[in-house]
Amino acid sequence: MKTVTGFASATVGNVACGFDVLGFAITEPGDEVILDLHEEPRGDCPVSITAIVGDGGALPLDPRKNTSSFVVLKFLEYIRTAKAMPFNGHISLTLKKNLPLSSGMGSSAASAAAALVAANELFGSPCTKMELVHFAIEGERVACGSAHADNAAPAMLGNFILIRSYHPLDLITIRPPEHLFCSLVHPHTELKTSYARSVLPKSIPLSTATQQWGNVGALFAGLLTSDYDVIGRALVDVVAEPKRAPLIPGFNEVKHAALDSGALGCSIAGSGPSIFAFSSSRETAVAVGSAMQEAFLQSQAGLESDMWVSPICSQGARVLSTTS
Repeated sequence: MKTVTGFASATVGNVACGFDVLGFAITEPGDEVILDLHEEPRGDCPVSITAIVGDGGALPLDPRKNTSSFVVLKFLEYIRTAKAMPFNGHISLTLKKNLPLSSGMGSSAASAAAALVAANELFGSPCTKMELVHFAIEGERVACGSAHADNAAPAMLGNFILIRSYHPLDLITIRPPEHLFCSLVHPHTELKTSYARSVLPKSIPLSTATQQWGNVGALFAGLLTSDYDVIGRALVDVVAEPKRAPLIPGFNEVKHAALDSGALGCSIAGSGPSIFAFSSSRETAVAVGSAMQEAFLQSQAGLESDMWVSPICSQGARVLSTTS
């Protein structure tokens, strides 16, 4: 029996102004997926879930409904047809959930990416990471009903990822400035992605769109030139944040605390309720994260929270171990 453990870290989608087209990965925390390869078949499905740890029983054990196992099934279908690699055995899967559910931290994307790099390693790496991204995106459809890439792509590839197009999929990687750090704070509350999307406007005025486009362009200019001042000025979301902020208890207080502590900018991580902030040093990022936690605690809701400080992850999903 061959065993491979894959890992993929948390991600932040949207990144303020980049709604549905921009995301980045941090170094920790992340999900682990352990795959055991058995030569003999078992039942009518080539993948089964042995255990899920850390989800509190919330995630389905049906391999066709769980994100991590579903993407492995898609991977197997692909290598059988496109790579002419027959497989008549069985894969058993154990998922270690270290990311909170419905948190805005790319939890489902991390599970999918970790499972895919492990599966790819099991079969001698027949696929590139770019090929694996396609399956990770389909995993998002199982998780939340929408096949979006702003978490799945950075979870797999690392760095900042811009989704220029879905048809065909066209991803652009941007390496971060050397001293850019993220403070990511997760309040102990949940916000379902489906509900967070339901509050968004169906259309926006041209003047609002123009302002958002300007911020996206400025953000990329700041990232490419390591201009931290421009990065900070560009982290303004005039489309999603105004609608979603009321869904996060204490959001305004937390954002003000981050900026007052020296953050370059601050916004909602994905659909929330987590909040991220950028800083130009680790020391500042630690102070910013602590201030954000204190603001959550002092808000009317009095929320406890978890905090991580991290540079942008350049590696993406990776194999932690392989045994035979």
